[in-house]
Amino acid sequence: MAEAIRVSGPVSGTEKTLTFETGRFALQSQGAVQVSLGRSSVLATANAASSVREGIDFFPLTVDVEERSYAAGKIPGSFFRREGRPTEDAILTCRLTDRPLRPSFAKGFRNETQIVITVIGADQENPHDMLSINGASASLMISGIPFEGPIGAVRLAYSQDGTWIPHPTYAEGDESTFELVVAGRELDNGDVAVMMVAREFLFNNNTEVGYEYTFEELKMDELPDEVIPPAVTEPTTDEPPY
Repeated sequence: MAEAIRVSGPVSGTEKTLTFETGRFALQSQGAVQVSLGRSSVLATANAASSVREGIDFFPLTVDVEERSYAAGKIPGSFFRREGRPTEDAILTCRLTDRPLRPSFAKGFRNETQIVITVIGADQENPHDMLSINGASASLMISGIPFEGPIGAVRLAYSQDGTWIPHPTYAEGDESTFELVVAGRELDNGDVAVMMVAREFLFNNNTEVGYEYTFEELKMDELPDEVIPPAVTEPTTDEPPY
């Protein structure tokens, strides 16, 4: 069995470290990457059918986020011993993950594809939604599925003292003036193609500065080359895949 590959990088302006690791969990998946920030960690797996299902005239992409109590060190007890329906945060994370990834698949690709994000660690400080997007992109990159990535995602918080905080904690986000979520990928000429922007504020002069700051963070969040072994870059679907 091949050894796990682990790559870490600092988040600029903070003491946080963003870590990608593959080859440790879900070895039977076409692509599996664990992404960690602080003590929050998610496992992203990507799998696609080897052929197109008969009668399909659309791209059947499914993104599922699995939140479990054990990720936070809690075990359901008393009357409710089973996990309930997906939370609102889990549903929103699915949508956030789907939005930038869907247009990045090869044109005409119709193979059924499933991305499952499992939260395996929740420190109650660092959100896992940005980890989900980065992890899903990373797992697709090493899966052999025709995907034009990688996609990087970052959340920025504009603090009350006028500074940008990349990948803010829950507390930093609550104390900030507003938050900006951007996902995109770096082009060959060095520019960043923005795939998604989410914000909960009115456009102002600070927003444009935030975009410029975000572009540099997106380049850092993209999957390092060391995580993509040559052995897993060959397509795993039948040719042609659509």
